[in-house]
Amino acid sequence: MAVPTLLSTQLRDENYAGLTYHIEGELTPVLQIEMRDMGIYFEHHVLLWKDPAVNVGIRAMKGVFKRMIAGMAIFMTEAKGPGRIAFSRDGPGHVFALHLTAGQAVDVREHQFLAASSNVDYSFRRVQGVVNMLFSGTGFFIDTFTTGHQEGILWLHGYGNVFEIELGPREQIDIEPGGWIYKDPSVSMETKMQKLTSGIFASAGQLVWNRFTGPGRIALQSMYMPITSEGAS
Repeated sequence: MAVPTLLSTQLRDENYAGLTYHIEGELTPVLQIEMRDMGIYFEHHVLLWKDPAVNVGIRAMKGVFKRMIAGMAIFMTEAKGPGRIAFSRDGPGHVFALHLTAGQAVDVREHQFLAASSNVDYSFRRVQGVVNMLFSGTGFFIDTFTTGHQEGILWLHGYGNVFEIELGPREQIDIEPGGWIYKDPSVSMETKMQKLTSGIFASAGQLVWNRFTGPGRIALQSMYMPITSEGAS
């Protein structure tokens, strides 16, 4: 299996899907987007600044009630240009982009989303089970972003630095449940528990892992953040 590689932390004048964007800042990076015909949507609390000409409104969202009872954000905000807009999260980390080709999808762990171009569709599902409920109280959500007939762009935030690895068929990697960020839908995930023992009859606890099996990409963050569906986003 290949070693995970660090994604770029700084970008200037990047163009994709009808948008130009810049990512700058070492400790708490800022994403700046220049909009023309293509708009974007985002969680409202990540907005940092915008040009006065940029119009901001509410984006309709499916499954509002299910997310509300789980303590997740119940609406998305959208912006339309022309003009510039900027985003950041209240914490150190790594902001990066995923360029999605037409018909491509990506699965994202909850609380990692920053922004997306307006033509990217959004859905979510809750991952439940005894182990996941122990980890996050009620289980956790996986957000899925999908493009239609056009290319789109997705911006995510990772805590610490973000590394990506490409798994071959049946290749596997175990990642701490709070350490992964996104994966290709072709990558399967299961939860594994490993008991730690201090002797033949004694138990010293256990470790919990998310095991990912290729083929496809999986990304991880170097700073584990124990965020739950009932906590802050």
